Amino acid sequence: MNKKIGVVSLGCPKNLVDSEIMLGSLKKKGFEITGDKEEANVIIVNTCGFIESAKEESINTILEMAEYKKGKCKLLIVTGCLVQRYRDEIKKEIPEVDFVVGVSGYCEIAGIIDKAYNSGIEAVSSNAVYCDNNCGVEYLTNDRLLSTNKGYAYLKIAEGCDNCCTYCVIPSLRGSYRSRSMEDIVCEAQSLAKNGIKEVILVAQDVTVYGRDLYGEKKLVDLIRKISGIQGIEWIRLLYCYPEEIDDALIKEIADNRKVVKYLDMPIQHASDKILKMMGRRGNSEDIKNTLAKLRSSIPRLVLRTSLIVGFPGEDDKDFKILYDFVRGFEFDRLGVFTYSREEGTPAYNLKPQIKKSVKDSRRSDIMQIQKEITVRKNEGRLNRIYKTLVEGVADDGIFYCGRTYAEAPDIDGSIFFTSQEPLKIGGFVNVKILNVDDYDLIGEVMNESSK
Repeated sequence: MNKKIGVVSLGCPKNLVDSEIMLGSLKKKGFEITGDKEEANVIIVNTCGFIESAKEESINTILEMAEYKKGKCKLLIVTGCLVQRYRDEIKKEIPEVDFVVGVSGYCEIAGIIDKAYNSGIEAVSSNAVYCDNNCGVEYLTNDRLLSTNKGYAYLKIAEGCDNCCTYCVIPSLRGSYRSRSMEDIVCEAQSLAKNGIKEVILVAQDVTVYGRDLYGEKKLVDLIRKISGIQGIEWIRLLYCYPEEIDDALIKEIADNRKVVKYLDMPIQHASDKILKMMGRRGNSEDIKNTLAKLRSSIPRLVLRTSLIVGFPGEDDKDFKILYDFVRGFEFDRLGVFTYSREEGTPAYNLKPQIKKSVKDSRRSDIMQIQKEITVRKNEGRLNRIYKTLVEGVADDGIFYCGRTYAEAPDIDGSIFFTSQEPLKIGGFVNVKILNVDDYDLIGEVMNESSK
């Protein structure tokens, strides 16, 4: 099979893992993977359908990829979350799409392509939708083809979600929470280590409840300990930890385990008890504050990241001031803000009053402005310090290398740009002294043994 396949992956790290599983399945079947869409005979778009902006990006990308059908591309396949929500609409409104495949059909892609070429598109198109969002997690055990060569890899430990926040479509798209077996996860981590991966990033909609559905109790700490015993793995990072499930055992493990980076992504969404209750969040502001205080007091140099939603229905000026004052007072190291996206099929869709877009945008801007000041000030506090840094590549200017310390997660945080007198191995570690701050990014130089 000499057909060339191009894959575009959109959305979150969990989606990227799914794309890499597709790539692994396709390569195993003998297909050639290409990054050049003009050379691709088949293009696959793995979509995100989480919020309105993600849907727009997915649709625009599908339309952009459809243009390649004027050239060598003969099949356009759309997969992922957008298919779960709008599979019929996609087929109807974008006729250039040949097949739509839901979140449980990633490993069927190779067979679909084979059948399309051997029997014709019409012969298989009616059977090409795989949309059981409560399928198992067995597909995650398939071989992956890593899409980056930067020394890190995401490791999905569970699928789905049971939290049922009123604004979120994930449970309806991905189904209930299903943990992978610990043996499967450790086996994949060992494979990643053998392939030169130094940092594994554990991901799920909520990693803190890992194992509860499978073993009757939370097993994240046990999983971390097993992965930390794998030779070659030097960093273990956790995305994402819901505050109400962070217990003393997990805090102690993060503090004591030298391989667990002192970085935690803990989405709190808001600080007003009224809004938290309307969001369907299980904790309240006092619980959140207590957990945050315990984390900071127990784990020296801990970097805390959170995500917030502004403009949720019913959020008045008082609620926003509570949130703003909390952000200003607590000073998160990293912070992202979403404006509330009104999503069909969610309980919050019919809540009133809905907030005007201009108000939502203004509130987001206010939060991001104060957070930028906080981040820059914290970055300035890192000047002249030396950090172990993962080398991820060469910057666009060809002068600087780029990478991350323990304090930055890929894709969502800033980067470290640094010079070196000697050539560096991508995916390896070096010690970098921070010399300058460029807002969210840092600039430095590699410290050789003689210069320390």
